[in-house]
Amino acid sequence: MIVSGDLAAGARINEQQLATRLGVSRGPVREALRALERTGLVQSVANHGTFVREVGVDEACEMYEMRGAVFGFACARLAARATAEQKQALTALVDEMDAAIAAADSSEYYRLNLRFHDVVMEFADHRRADRIYQDLVREGHLFRQRSLLPAVSMRDSNAEHAAIVAAITVGDPDEARRMAEIHHVGGKTRWLATLEQCQEKHAPDADPGWEPVFRPTLRE
Repeated sequence: MIVSGDLAAGARINEQQLATRLGVSRGPVREALRALERTGLVQSVANHGTFVREVGVDEACEMYEMRGAVFGFACARLAARATAEQKQALTALVDEMDAAIAAADSSEYYRLNLRFHDVVMEFADHRRADRIYQDLVREGHLFRQRSLLPAVSMRDSNAEHAAIVAAITVGDPDEARRMAEIHHVGGKTRWLATLEQCQEKHAPDADPGWEPVFRPTLRE
């Protein structure tokens, strides 16, 4: 529900209502919330309850930078060892994302985008790097999908995927790392652009000095 945006950033989670909705007792819900807190998706506030965690701009930028470093390492590692079958699988995913862009299906693109990164980490076969990366990805669900919604953003993003795959295909670890880091810098830039667009959309003309408060969520 958090990943899909049904539970937005900052939303208070009512254990009883959630238990009723899921058809379980409050015990499993409480245990699940504790697990989600450990992954950074929710936070408990004493005497107030549990809330979907809000991610600030500075923290989100740090996540992009760390993901770029870890993913760059994985891409370099994969470029030095990728099999023909793995290269074909990555190329096929890039083609599927192109098809999603052509169909203007941002939800499918987002799903395939996550799959692409998961597959790269799986093929790189480095458990510690994968664990760190997946932790960052889970937290990133709190704000990331917005940056992929415009068609131009999806095209730019997938062009970067294609460049990563090209470097992996020719077996160039340094270029694969560089392209992976560029991809995450691009993702951060696209996300920051959506913040500016949101502020412009909601800023009242009658009060040019007003500064909107924006809380990143999966849905606008």
